[in-house]
Amino acid sequence: MGRFDLEAYDLLVNTQIANGAEGVVVGGTTGEGQLMSWDEHIMLIGHTVNCFGSSIKVIGNTGSNSTREAIHATEQGFAVGMHAALQINPYYGKTSVEGMVSHFDSVLPMGPTIIYNVPGRTGQDIPPRVIHTLAQSPNLAGVKECAGNDRVEQYTDEGIVVWSGNDDQCHEARWNHGATGVVSVTSNLLPGLMRKLMFEGKNTELNSKLLPLINWLFQEPNPIALNTALAQLGVVRPVFRLPYVPLPSAQRLEFVDLVEKIGRENFVGEKDVQVLDDDDFILIGRPY
Repeated sequence: MGRFDLEAYDLLVNTQIANGAEGVVVGGTTGEGQLMSWDEHIMLIGHTVNCFGSSIKVIGNTGSNSTREAIHATEQGFAVGMHAALQINPYYGKTSVEGMVSHFDSVLPMGPTIIYNVPGRTGQDIPPRVIHTLAQSPNLAGVKECAGNDRVEQYTDEGIVVWSGNDDQCHEARWNHGATGVVSVTSNLLPGLMRKLMFEGKNTELNSKLLPLINWLFQEPNPIALNTALAQLGVVRPVFRLPYVPLPSAQRLEFVDLVEKIGRENFVGEKDVQVLDDDDFILIGRPY
């Protein structure tokens, strides 16, 4: 118990591919990379490359608040075949602007790199002057930006590729501010509709239809709601690695209603959506 369910993982990735996703981030926040050992992390990146690397771009989250760890993990990630690295700025301890540049400069030479700016999690914004400096490297593939659509537009106006990191803002980011797309949480549930939202023209009606679900997904820190939803859909087993715990029953009931309104056929998996009892969930704390 607590080990990877690769069968369920493979089905999820296959569903993303079948619905037109262009890339998959392995071991990001949504994929609970922060709860993995580095051995688990690199194993899953390699597994994804081996099984799906010819059909989808595999982006390994090999960033760390420790530059030494980021270097080591990124070397390993590229060694097992990932197409690009996702690199976050040093969090918790944080650093100076000059330290950020030196941190990213240590990993950029290894291969294509997406810089991830999410101040709400790291406690520190990556200011534009850092990105401008890093853009001198041919390995800067782009930025996953969570600081808002003004920042997205600033970068796109300067020719820097940007993916929105905020599902609730991604429609406007794409069609009003020049974003290339979105690195999405919601796509784990609704890959086809998220693809439509991003690549089939401006669609305020669809965006409005999806916003209640998107807001539901972020009522608690991600991936708490997403993991709860996947369990309710019967796509994954109802097992949580602590410190994550499932949403309470009232919110699980809300999800059933959201599925009915959007249409079960648009969601991943094939089983009927369930509320699930509290006793159905298993919480894993100790190493297995």
